[in-house]
Amino acid sequence: MASLMDNLIEVLGKENEEYKKLIALSEEKTPVIIAGDIEKLNSVTEREQAVVNLIQKLEKERMQVMKDICEVTNHSGEELKLPQLIQMMSRQPAEQKKLTALHDELKVTMEHMKRVNEQNRELLESSLEMVQFEMNLLQSMKTAPETADYNKSAYNTGTIMGSGTKRFDAKQ
Repeated sequence: MASLMDNLIEVLGKENEEYKKLIALSEEKTPVIIAGDIEKLNSVTEREQAVVNLIQKLEKERMQVMKDICEVTNHSGEELKLPQLIQMMSRQPAEQKKLTALHDELKVTMEHMKRVNEQNRELLESSLEMVQFEMNLLQSMKTAPETADYNKSAYNTGTIMGSGTKRFDAKQ
């Protein structure tokens, strides 16, 4: 069982490091979203996907190790979670301490990731709302009625409301 614990500790440590890389990429993405740089956003997203793929691989490893631990301890895989495993390790304080530290560190990492992702989600929603507003504005300008403006020769200029050259100038 000791080698299983070592494997679990190693996999959890690797997962935590990969999640930290993912957080760094998510934080890198924040100013890119604000700037609206689609090419750079695509680049960061591709790098994120590579990290996510590695995390998925590590997660499969972790699940296999947990399954092996369940078999050794006669627990079903559904009922044994990391906090329960930590409690079970009371006779092995060194492993218990390592698992507790990793569990706490993973919780902090996940909370940080949640905050960054929530911030990016809100920024993306705001960007989409702005794009939608601009699209609606452009569409309404195309369907705006013509004005009854006439030129010096008494011909109708047929300008669309809101699209003329007369604009409000705050500098005047």
